[in-house]
Amino acid sequence: MSAAAAQAAAPVAAEALVDFVYDETELIDSGRLEDWLALFAEDGIFWAPLTPGQPDPDLHTSLYHEDRLLLQLRIERLRSARAYAQQPPSRCQHVVERPRVLESDAAANRHVVTAKMVYVETQLDRQTVLAGRLTYTLRQEAGALRIVLRRLDILNCDAAWPSIQCFP
Repeated sequence: MSAAAAQAAAPVAAEALVDFVYDETELIDSGRLEDWLALFAEDGIFWAPLTPGQPDPDLHTSLYHEDRLLLQLRIERLRSARAYAQQPPSRCQHVVERPRVLESDAAANRHVVTAKMVYVETQLDRQTVLAGRLTYTLRQEAGALRIVLRRLDILNCDAAWPSIQCFP
């Protein structure tokens, strides 16, 4: 077995998977969006279904279904001085319950972690509150965990929503 394959097959401690979720949401909340984007695998996806229990992002409309390129473009837009909708910038906060490891398969290099969360986004006197469940599919790449899929199931995903600027 090659050194790269051995490293990919190395077990990941459950606590490291739990910490990953807390650290990931803290990067968003603290505005370290470039560092947050670096957590995504090259083929990583951020997905928020439009309907409860939606099984597929390709055959159904979604609230979000963004790859790394779209996430990077959104970050650049948020950082742009021409983003007048971001004057002043939006702020956000995730409140995350203790994550649970649903699957940790070192041989398949697949780890699935989930947590309920409440997300608050504010800008001046406007405040948006979302409740839902985050589910991460992670894999190890070069000794670091990377997001393959970050799925956000919003409790009332099928409601009418105002523009959400940040990353719930």
